Amino acid sequence: MRRACEIVLDEQERATLEKWAKGRLTPARLVIRAHVVLLAAQGLENQAIAGRLSIGRDTVATWRQRFSRHRLGGIVQDAPRGGRTPTVRDEVSARIVEWTTQKKPAEATHWSTRTLAKELGVSRSMVQRVWKAHGLKPHLVKTFKVSNDPHFVEKTQDIVGLYLNPPEHALVLCCDEKSQIQALDRTQPGLPIKKGRCGTMTHDYKRNGTTTLFAALELAEGRLIGTCMPRHRHQEWLKFLKQIDRETPPGLDLHLIVDNYATHKHPKVQAWLKRHRRFHIHFTPTSSSWLNLVERWFREISDKRIRRGVFKSVQELVAAIMDYIRHHNADPQAFVWIAKADDILAKVSRARQRLDKMATA
Repeated sequence: MRRACEIVLDEQERATLEKWAKGRLTPARLVIRAHVVLLAAQGLENQAIAGRLSIGRDTVATWRQRFSRHRLGGIVQDAPRGGRTPTVRDEVSARIVEWTTQKKPAEATHWSTRTLAKELGVSRSMVQRVWKAHGLKPHLVKTFKVSNDPHFVEKTQDIVGLYLNPPEHALVLCCDEKSQIQALDRTQPGLPIKKGRCGTMTHDYKRNGTTTLFAALELAEGRLIGTCMPRHRHQEWLKFLKQIDRETPPGLDLHLIVDNYATHKHPKVQAWLKRHRRFHIHFTPTSSSWLNLVERWFREISDKRIRRGVFKSVQELVAAIMDYIRHHNADPQAFVWIAKADDILAKVSRARQRLDKMATA
């Protein structure tokens, strides 16, 4: 009668096997193999080990013999598998990558797993595996905008300089308007959130008017000066500048970071600024709203108070916005800018070079 080979462990082998058998980060296959060897070292037969570990007897015999011949190294690495090199599969994989990245279907803007599989005569699962292995996601696209402002460098250095080295005896205020905020009322009441189910709201809505939020975010402390007005012309911008003038310490200079909206450059606005010398305007480069930190605060109020709100009138919307501002100012938190101007300019330069290369290709 054939008997399984005897397994005798030294102290170092036993310690290593016990570590593998109990390790949470150890691969599952190695955990099983370690248990096989440890039980074999206790004198158990293959049939008993297979029953205890719920695996096949042949599997137990294989790893018992591998350990007997090659010790620890024999169970760490799998034996080389038979079969020929999958050259055909590699060629198909290369074709899938090529078609995904360099060609488009005649009737669509991008491939799906089904359309590409049909085009190349392969299975849909094959396309899925290749896309996953190469990180290809044709159904997704990222938006971007590189500023073409001829004074991009100077404006970026100016604004980032204010963020990283704000002037003494002055306030830096990030200002902008969030226009056309809609007072939306849902056509039916939604269900509240509960265990195992998210809250619901109807996809359709009733429009009850709009308002414009004027906001100035103070850089150092994060306090916000804000108001809502029906429109966003230069008249409303002048009213907001006067509000900033009233609600800030009179002895401090005010450095306002604003975008290139026409109302900010209106002749009447320019005339008012000449009479109020403590105001200093810093314009962001065109198509570079991300340089204005108040945009980050706009995202906060949109996510937390406006987007999922239900407002039966503009008055309710305005009241909700002003209430959010009051709560923010009760415990203000500043947004900290850390990106250096040189790093931003280098990244934009790389983007322009890539765009130029694509345009000439």
